[in-house]
Amino acid sequence: MEKVSITIENLKCNGCASTIRKGLLKFNEIEDVDIDVESSTVDISFEGSQEHILKYKSKLTALGYPETGSNSNLSKAISYVSCAIGKVSN
Repeated sequence: MEKVSITIENLKCNGCASTIRKGLLKFNEIEDVDIDVESSTVDISFEGSQEHILKYKSKLTALGYPETGSNSNLSKAISYVSCAIGKVSN
């Protein structure tokens, strides 16, 4: 099993974390997703190769939570919507 830790932007609360977890767990090879809101890190445990990491980073960006240093106004706006959806679906 492989593991990667990604530090992301725009992570504000457990609603955000819920959205991220649900989005990443759609990938069949992912075994576990652990999110630390305080440090804005996402730890992903998965089966397969390191090549999958780019796919996970792309998914995080699409959800509004890009890797640190890659933030934009669009990502911020998307993250607010994702956060709200995560809060409602909990």
